[in-house]
Amino acid sequence: MQSDHSPPPGGVDVVAVMDRMAVGRFHLRVLAICVVIAMLDGFDTQAIAFVAPVVAAAWKVPMSQFSAAFAVGLLGLTVGALALGPVADRVGRKLVLIACTAAFGVFALATAWARDFESLLWLRFLTGVGLGGAMPNIIAMTAEYAPLRLRATAVTVMFCGFPLGSVLGGFLAAKMIPAWGWESVFLLGGALPLLTVPFLAVLLPESVRFLVSHHRRPDRVAAIMAHLTGDASAHRVDTPYYVPEQKVTGFTGRRLFTEHRAGLTLLLWVAFFCNLLVMYFLVNWLPALLKQSGYPLDAAIYATSTLNFGGVIGGVVLGRMIDRMGPFAILGACYAVAAVFILVTANAAGNSAILYGALFVVGIGVVGAQIGMNAVASSLYPTGLRATGIGWALGVGRLGSILGPTVGGILLAGAWAPNAILQVSAWPAAIAAIAVFVLGRVVARRDRRLAEGAAPANVVAATA
Repeated sequence: MQSDHSPPPGGVDVVAVMDRMAVGRFHLRVLAICVVIAMLDGFDTQAIAFVAPVVAAAWKVPMSQFSAAFAVGLLGLTVGALALGPVADRVGRKLVLIACTAAFGVFALATAWARDFESLLWLRFLTGVGLGGAMPNIIAMTAEYAPLRLRATAVTVMFCGFPLGSVLGGFLAAKMIPAWGWESVFLLGGALPLLTVPFLAVLLPESVRFLVSHHRRPDRVAAIMAHLTGDASAHRVDTPYYVPEQKVTGFTGRRLFTEHRAGLTLLLWVAFFCNLLVMYFLVNWLPALLKQSGYPLDAAIYATSTLNFGGVIGGVVLGRMIDRMGPFAILGACYAVAAVFILVTANAAGNSAILYGALFVVGIGVVGAQIGMNAVASSLYPTGLRATGIGWALGVGRLGSILGPTVGGILLAGAWAPNAILQVSAWPAAIAAIAVFVLGRVVARRDRRLAEGAAPANVVAATA
């Protein structure tokens, strides 16, 4: 059910106020905290790919069997995103984010003591649940504090922390594994999130939009707004705040398919599914495939880091382009270009310059564009559905990320050549490009309907 309200007399529209204001230290603090969590998420998600060749040799496990370790971690990501996105839309972003960060820290740390393949699988699954629950909340938090004119830039800069964490993790893993063993990667990957938790509790605010739309903590809303605007006299506990949206109640997952959202939700899911299939296929299997092609392990890890570095650069550049020109033509073109350069990567034939150059472009088109898609997802849904919409898109995408590594393991076990396995991953990138182009048309039609008054502009008044 939804309840519609008119703006209360003398009410303050927090969305309008936040969209008009200049970016200050408060915004940058929220952004920096979310970047740190994204970096930790990227490090721990990628860690299993860095250690897999070493663990396989130490435990005498066929490398193809590690598709299960990759897949079960991604299954955890799926469960976390699907289950905890709706929870955050009910209880708040901050609480869920703290719990998830603590969870993936504990289970990543415990992975250092895994001594058989079964225990490794369980620990990767549980780590994945925490990682999956954290991601939609840092996207939602960043989007809900960023002014509209800079929202895509803020989300893409924040999410660049994910591939940046993978890049730094790759360089660290290449040095740490020979010196201290594969366990050291998980010791570091678990300790850092646990050290971060107290800082989250003290320094991270709850989303002010969430508080207003759920009629909670008027004292905290007034304090945050006074801090943001620098005008304590205009923001008091008895100030009637509201957000210009309908309040969402009931099962939020069903709301993703009501009020003309079904088409855009399904197309968003196709794009997420296909691109995350490619992305996780590459980040999980690229080190092993390149090692099989004759590259040393450290060079194979650095190649994967090049892919992620391309994502970092692409994410920042694409964020500004999206804010200026709109997302759909840009992101669709990125996926199409990525498909072409995946084929170039597959046929590099030992030429390191071509390999690294092609992977950098693929990183822009796959990792960078996925960062841009996260910004798109955050803009398609209202506050009461935002964490659910992002979480479910990521959750469906994670199903693709599970399928990608699984298919890679099947092809590797079937004695496919490394370059042939890489070529297969170009097709989902091409499908993602088509889905994004069509999504742009669907959103344009929806926006025209809204402009023509087909859907009422409703508000939710916050009670003081």
